[in-house]
Amino acid sequence: MKFLRHRLIGLPAFALLIAVAGCSSADDSASVAVPSPSPAVTKLCRNLDKALPRTVDGLSRNDPEPESVLTAGWGSPVIILRCGVERPPKMIDPKVAEGRDPDAVAGGVNGVDWLQEERDGGGYRFTSANRKAYVEVSVPEGRDSAAVLVDVASAVKSAIPAGIAD
Repeated sequence: MKFLRHRLIGLPAFALLIAVAGCSSADDSASVAVPSPSPAVTKLCRNLDKALPRTVDGLSRNDPEPESVLTAGWGSPVIILRCGVERPPKMIDPKVAEGRDPDAVAGGVNGVDWLQEERDGGGYRFTSANRKAYVEVSVPEGRDSAAVLVDVASAVKSAIPAGIAD
């Protein structure tokens, strides 16, 4: 009878251990706010999602939660791409539009112009300019931002037509 009592006590503890292990996550995926663009921009972002590279700056794709065609990620700490974001307020500044602002990446990268903004806590956020949809790429501190932009620029250029986003 003593054996049966230990078995019954051990069984719920074992079930609890399995439940806790099943709910915990062993991966390093990040959580990110998913943009809410218009249907036309969402279509462009779907095209971008299909065109994105499997690796960026030598890092494998590691998409953030929740899963969406509007977001992508690579590595850990995660490089985050969000498509269909709102126009950054800084883009209204005429100095940026005219290329007279140090935060505008002069000449762009592989045919894509970017606004560079330093993030609180380190790293940079880049937002595409002169495209029909705004694409934001957040690069954590310590990563080579230029390499990241080179790797994603061709996908942005092929999927998001040149022009001014609504």
